[in-house]
Amino acid sequence: MQPEASSGQTQDAAPHPLADLLACPPETGNLLNASARCIELDAGDTVFHQAADCHGLYVVVAGQLVRKAERKQARLTLGSVRAGDLVELAAALGDRHHTYTLTALTPASLMLLPIETLNQAFKTHPPLRMQLLEELAREVSRAYNACRVTRMAAMRHSGGSASAGVKTECLP
Repeated sequence: MQPEASSGQTQDAAPHPLADLLACPPETGNLLNASARCIELDAGDTVFHQAADCHGLYVVVAGQLVRKAERKQARLTLGSVRAGDLVELAAALGDRHHTYTLTALTPASLMLLPIETLNQAFKTHPPLRMQLLEELAREVSRAYNACRVTRMAAMRHSGGSASAGVKTECLP
């Protein structure tokens, strides 16, 4: 995760441990555990591509991966993810299409919670959807704070003028 700006909201935007996010009654936990699939990757392997259908919620178990996207005819590196990170909350909770491409930088392991099982879990334990939506909001907040810090640094570097030829674009 990116370091955050000290805006007083750091605590609110801090990621929650996976155990807290997936805290649910035993029958729902058992449902999720029974359907979880492990995905093993070598460095350079792609987990999914931008715009492809999302098959579920990914949890990084080990390794480091990078998120890249194409926006406005530019290729952007959105940052890396590592053990404990939830991957593609937006796609799993939203329109079910990946918003970026995820590629392993090192050998890695991921756990996939299939979308069908997530939907069943949401029915048996509705607060789970809200917990994941809250984590998505924290993820957006962290990305916004990282973007703000980057822009401020770019402005300082360029002499304080946003029109000094420095173009920065921040994407979640």
